[in-house]
Amino acid sequence: MALQLVHDQKQDGRREVARIALARLSLGGRAILGQVEFSLHSGDTLALTGPSGIGKTSLLRVLAGLETRFDGKIIKPTKIAVVFQEPTLLLWRNVIDNLCLPLGVSRAVAEQALDEVGLAGRGAAFPGQLSLGQQRRLSLARAFAANPDLLLMDEPFVSLDDDLANEMMSLFETLRARHDTTTLIVTHSESEAKRLCNRVLRLDGSPAVLV
Repeated sequence: MALQLVHDQKQDGRREVARIALARLSLGGRAILGQVEFSLHSGDTLALTGPSGIGKTSLLRVLAGLETRFDGKIIKPTKIAVVFQEPTLLLWRNVIDNLCLPLGVSRAVAEQALDEVGLAGRGAAFPGQLSLGQQRRLSLARAFAANPDLLLMDEPFVSLDDDLANEMMSLFETLRARHDTTTLIVTHSESEAKRLCNRVLRLDGSPAVLV
């Protein structure tokens, strides 16, 4: 059961942006997640860690509203952006359209978002004409141009080599500071979690719970 955020609880002067109180999530007859409870407050960058296949992405999908087969309650904002492991771009549309069409933003806003990620002047290009790093930059531009109250990121740097991953993390840090975005990042990288996040939660067990 998902609820809109209708109150303004605060922690250290920070507003509560989202809260998850999950009792259970079962998929295909198998219990994936057990009791999981935590909150996100404004300015948080929270890492959700744990072994591969433990249920991190499933929990992110619950918070995003993409998975509804769970028992519990979710309080979340209306404006949520998601960055997946793959860029999930509209391959048949140019770069500008990849921002304007899904977000409903103006061309001027889209061009400013591209400038922020180093893609100024590439608006007429198609995703297939971009390098992997540029596609990832476009994915970040789309997420931040949505001006979300909550940004969810599912292992966004997992398939990149070390240099490109470091470049993309630096870009994320710049965008996060500029937009003051509350973020949850699913990651299996301890160093990534320590670098980017002020809080780290870990899932483990079967069904998985926070440990």
